[in-house]
Amino acid sequence: MAYDIIGDIHGCAQTLRALLSELGYEKHGGTYRHPTRQVIFLGDFVDRGLYQREVIDIVRPMIESGSALSVLGNHEFNAIAYFTLHPVTNEPLRRHSEKNQRQHRAFLDAYRATPDDYAEVIAWFRTLPMWLDLGPLRVVHACWDPRWIDRIQQEFGRSALLNDEFLFTATEEGTWQFDAAETLLKGKEIPLKAGFSFNDKDGNPRHHIRIRWWDQEANTYQQLFMGPESARTHIPDDEIEGNHLIDYGLHLPPCFLGHYWLEGLPEPLAPNIGCVDYSVGKPGGKVVAYRWDGETALSHEHFVAVDRVEAT
Repeated sequence: MAYDIIGDIHGCAQTLRALLSELGYEKHGGTYRHPTRQVIFLGDFVDRGLYQREVIDIVRPMIESGSALSVLGNHEFNAIAYFTLHPVTNEPLRRHSEKNQRQHRAFLDAYRATPDDYAEVIAWFRTLPMWLDLGPLRVVHACWDPRWIDRIQQEFGRSALLNDEFLFTATEEGTWQFDAAETLLKGKEIPLKAGFSFNDKDGNPRHHIRIRWWDQEANTYQQLFMGPESARTHIPDDEIEGNHLIDYGLHLPPCFLGHYWLEGLPEPLAPNIGCVDYSVGKPGGKVVAYRWDGETALSHEHFVAVDRVEAT
């Protein structure tokens, strides 16, 4: 099977349509299809952009008809937790704080007038697996950590789907389930040295950095930082103590990620690591795909990018 692996979309339906057209997908019976290829979405369909429902109306029929696969993004996980009440406390699993409401505002506004549709799309999010292991190809939103994947499967069965028991504990800090969900869906993080911080894309101060978890050659905080280049100069270039990496050798299958709001020209992060999130949620960003045809060493020539189409 040949796959087109598409990164975060964040409510940018017009840009997604342009990318699908560029990749040769056409609408048949209301669903985008390709005669010989299948899409794999990296999740993060929602939040930020103006066309939340329109994105779901594109991707969901593709997934349900078999013309696409997808993994769960951290924004879908957050939306599930925001909606879901704890069975004991009856409080939402994700607090309805001002910060969280602001992050979800575009998605909440899109479904505010139709609560039944809102509940139904949340239920659909829960049908998306946290990772895909297709043999010669692996897909996860942020970090392929075999320790957490193995433990989830040992504790909850072979399924990569969110069940209630995992969901309820994965939103409680201090549990291994919380650490597992944070790592797989939001990336591996390490604390900065005391006194250092930087502002993320939303202006929030950060005292931890997401890291290039596979990069055995990175020795400093700045080298190990995983995120937009514009933030790198705010990261100290001091040597890191300890080993914070995951052993993902070059003999392992190619693994694709979203999540990291990269900038510039899309290219492989390592011979078998590719990221297809290039910041479509902000002006100047793009939706990116990688056209995978079975190769074990990734090539920059297989990336296809479409600049963000601004709302009209």
